[in-house]
This record gives sequence, structure tokens and C-alpha cells, in this order.
Amino acid sequence: MMKHYEMTDLGLLYHFLGMGVVQTNKHIFLHQKKYATKVIEKFGLKSCKYVVTPLVASERLCKEDGSEMADMSEYRQIVGSLLYLTATRPDIMFASSLLARFMHNPTRKHMGTTKRVLRYIQGTLDYGIEFKKGKAATLIGYCDSDWAGSEDDRKSTSGYAFTLGSDFGEEQVEGTPILCDNTSAIAMEKNPVFHQKSRHISIKFHFIQEAIQAKEIELIYCKTEDQIADILTKALSKDRFVHLRDLLGVKLARGLEGSVDV
Repeated sequence: MMKHYEMTDLGLLYHFLGMGVVQTNKHIFLHQKKYATKVIEKFGLKSCKYVVTPLVASERLCKEDGSEMADMSEYRQIVGSLLYLTATRPDIMFASSLLARFMHNPTRKHMGTTKRVLRYIQGTLDYGIEFKKGKAATLIGYCDSDWAGSEDDRKSTSGYAFTLGSDFGEEQVEGTPILCDNTSAIAMEKNPVFHQKSRHISIKFHFIQEAIQAKEIELIYCKTEDQIADILTKALSKDRFVHLRDLLGVKLARGLEGSVDV
């Protein structure tokens, strides 16, 4: 990179803005173990029993759940800390964003859920996000939506994840692949036959169709079980959560080749 950019070599990077950086021959690993540990200790959960998922798959949160009001100041501090952790822990992105909806009037049930997320972090302190070296610079996107998942207004929660390879200086001339598990949505955008059936859709939303025609993006079908963005839209069962967490790149440090220690 020094051939392309003006820079000074200060050696290997170990810390940056509160994040730990570990480099091996094949990986770069980012984590926030030190910060996460401090957060857990701050809110009195140092010796808590950990859980394997941040949210209960069958549980739904809403603004008015019948429980008493919680300490707003403490709730906001916890949620703010969780949002900062998403820099290297996108596996808690949905849980953190969901809890942020109740900042103004948190209940005891909401507070209990924040504590559950901290218990999940307690059991995954050595996890972070992995970047593999040597991958071609190809931008690939995953998108998904939880249909009418909000208990309060029945609005949908959308999520997307993009990956870009690690090699610099490469030009991507083909359209960016967008992986979607909705065959109807793909057919509607690719097949002009469907236009008469979708005339009620405002013209301003046809930009996806235009992007496909301009070869800027390409919609590709992705099996639901491999739809990475699903972890960003809803609470999942243990097996599915762990599977998608791995695909998302959130890994255990010791599992990486090169004996990584945090």
C-alpha cells in the first residue's frame, strides 16, 4: 500500500479506537473484549450465567407490555454500550437496534432483555469479526426483511450485509450481486410481464429495476437458510443464529488459524 499512498510504517496495529487488532498470516481479527468486559462489570453481571443467543426467538417486545417502568438512565447507558459493541459484533445488531426503540419509556421487561444481551456477550467475550486476507475485491450484498415484525406498528424490519474482498486496486466491472431469498421480488424486477400487476407501486420505487437494467446490480436467489441478513432482522433459534453468525464473519479468536490470542 505504501506504493500507492503516502504513509509511515509504525509496525503492526494492536489497538484502534478501543478495538483490539490481531493479525496472522491469513487473517485480521478485530475485537472489543476489553470494552465488553468493562461494560459487563459496570452493570453488575461479571459472574452471571451466560446464554447462547442474545434474544429469545419466541419473545416479542412492544412499547406497552404491562410491566413497571425501568430506570431510564441505566437503560440508555446499556443500550448505548451495546450499540458501540456492534462495531465488531454485528451479531448483536438486531437486538441492540430493537432495544433502542424503547429508549424513552423502557419497562422492566425491556431492561431484562438488555441484561440478557449482556449475558450473551459474557459468554462470547473472545468473539470478534474476522477478515480473511487474499480475497478478490468483489462487492456482494445480502438483503432480507422481517415482514410486519413490529408489534407496535406492524412495520417490517429490513437488514442488509455487504462484503468486500481484501485486495486493493481491483476494478469491479460487473453489477454488484444482491442475494435475496424472495423469488417473487426477483421475478418482479427482472420480468416485464409483472409490470401490469404492480402498477400500484409508485414509480419512485422502480430505481431497483433501473439499476438492474443499467447492470449496476444483479439480483440472485439465495436459499433462506444461507441468507446472512436474516440475523439482522429478527430473533432466531440457537442453531440458525450460530450458523448465520459464522457466515457473517463473527468468530471465536482461538478458532482462527495462527493461534490468535486476545
